[in-house]
Amino acid sequence: MNKLRHVLVLLLLMALAPLGSGWTPRKAGAASGNEGSTAAEESEPPDTFGPILTDTAVPAAKGALYLQPFWSLGSVTGAFNTHGKRVSAGGNFNSFGCDLQITYGAWDNLEVFTVIPVVANWANSVEEPGPAGERSANHAGFSDINLTLKYRLVKEGPVAPTISAVFATDFPTGHYKNLNPSRLGTDALGGGAYVPTTGVNLSKWVKPFIFYANLYYSMPTPFSNDEGKQYPRDFVTVNLAAEYPVTKKWIALLEFTSFWDGGRLYGPSANVAPAHLLSILPGIEFMATERLCFYLGVNIDLIGRNTVATVTPILSLVWVVH
Repeated sequence: MNKLRHVLVLLLLMALAPLGSGWTPRKAGAASGNEGSTAAEESEPPDTFGPILTDTAVPAAKGALYLQPFWSLGSVTGAFNTHGKRVSAGGNFNSFGCDLQITYGAWDNLEVFTVIPVVANWANSVEEPGPAGERSANHAGFSDINLTLKYRLVKEGPVAPTISAVFATDFPTGHYKNLNPSRLGTDALGGGAYVPTTGVNLSKWVKPFIFYANLYYSMPTPFSNDEGKQYPRDFVTVNLAAEYPVTKKWIALLEFTSFWDGGRLYGPSANVAPAHLLSILPGIEFMATERLCFYLGVNIDLIGRNTVATVTPILSLVWVVH
């Protein structure tokens, strides 16, 4: 299978997952909002469940169980080359993601959540055909599962923001090797590496806005695929978001998500090209009830290097089970 197509599809999958592929963007999920007495204790900001992709800092209350599905439809509009210029992606590549985030308040100030992603990829009008002349293909399955622990270190005060420590790992549960060349890369559903991640989340209510920030460092482990031994680069994720409550039920949202590749802190030097990506997501939230919130947004890749450029509408909801 053509290496470029393989990379394009993998990067598309990374872009679609809310917390997927090691905390790249269209990797943070927000199933932990401000609720009830907790919100009152923290300068009484308006009740929201947080942004779509940028993770929140306030953990779920002890014993609370949240379910948050994400539906996303990503279309590759081009690619960023090694100089950051937009070029052709070599065909039409699309991906539909259906991710389920399950969040549980384990005890005071600590939440645990997992993201279980399912992806359906398809491609057509591919410029470099498969071994039998294939120019279109499709494939679906599970991608890489994420498990995250989030512990609140500092509660929001008159000056101080809420600060939480984050510890997470992606598991290589998605198909990433023994790929079928006739599927033109659509059967590449995972990244292949374990991705330990640590970092911090912050949030602060500065009336009338609620601000959020994520800063993570991820260290993917070496793995072998059809192209041999891979030593992926460590990367930093920086996400910023702001909510503006228009009314008690309607909330305007703007997010900036990004990842930036570096070297490797440990082990052999990286043997993949460095990449980065910056995206913007305008969105809207509707607080239907105290237990149910709906989201709609569009994630747009703005600048990057050695990545694909996508436009991805995202629909999500948060349901507080108990």
